[in-house]
Amino acid sequence: MQFPEMRGIVTVLNTPFTDDDRVDFQALQRHTEFAIKSGVAGFLVPANAAEVQSLRGTERDDMVAAVLEVSRKRAVVVGGASAPTHAERCRNSERLAKLGSDVILVSQPYENAGQYLTELQDVAAVAALPLMVQDWDANGTGVPLASLVEACSAIPQVRYLKIETVDAGPKYTALKRATKGDVHVSGGWTVMQLIEALDRGVDAFMPTSLHRIYVSIYKLYTAGNRDAATELFRRALPILAFSNQHLEHSIHFFKRLLWKQDIYPTPKLRAPVHAFDDHHRRMADELIELALTLDGELEVNAIL
Repeated sequence: MQFPEMRGIVTVLNTPFTDDDRVDFQALQRHTEFAIKSGVAGFLVPANAAEVQSLRGTERDDMVAAVLEVSRKRAVVVGGASAPTHAERCRNSERLAKLGSDVILVSQPYENAGQYLTELQDVAAVAALPLMVQDWDANGTGVPLASLVEACSAIPQVRYLKIETVDAGPKYTALKRATKGDVHVSGGWTVMQLIEALDRGVDAFMPTSLHRIYVSIYKLYTAGNRDAATELFRRALPILAFSNQHLEHSIHFFKRLLWKQDIYPTPKLRAPVHAFDDHHRRMADELIELALTLDGELEVNAIL
């Protein structure tokens, strides 16, 4: 079994919707190509940022197939198998493997140590691919460290951990130490602590959009130019302070950015719950101008 290296930026793709509420697969493929040319190491599709619970019928599988068709092994494709029930997670994992995903991601709910390990073993058995275990807890510390380490020890396929919890930094460090650096550790929602995460030795980060900016920060940092990476990161922080107020807020913002870039046909969300009003749109448009300015500077200066 091959375990892709996957170091750098692994972007999480938003789902583009048309005015009549269909998934625009051509727009998704435009975004995929744009991200590859911007230097991303891989893709996660579909995930929370893709409004995954709103996807219908075969849309979930069709999105993965569309990304695989464009990526052509130029970037790693992580298929998102997370779902409300264990049976769904297993079925999703099996289908994603058959589609040709390189890695399967699953967010496994934690009830107790035995249940957690057993259900991950079930997913591993049907997927027969490398597994990335997502530890997502927007309001707490997530899965106990011991259970994550046990999963890595007991299931050879578990070689990737995506940590998205409150105060994730110490957890990155503890996992790296407990696994002696043998397990790939990434962050995502905690992107506002990106420089700290890189200082702690994370292998990858899995944010949404801003591809050239994130890739440039990562490349500057790994080239030994932490000061320049930090300076660029601080210039982008106002964008993240606005976008990362809430997951749905982030989806609104980055879809609006992709729409302004003529990559997505609309900034539409399929079933929004939280308001994104005129004040939000005004702030978003101002910060989109900042994002486009930074992106243009990086393109001209050829940091990539």
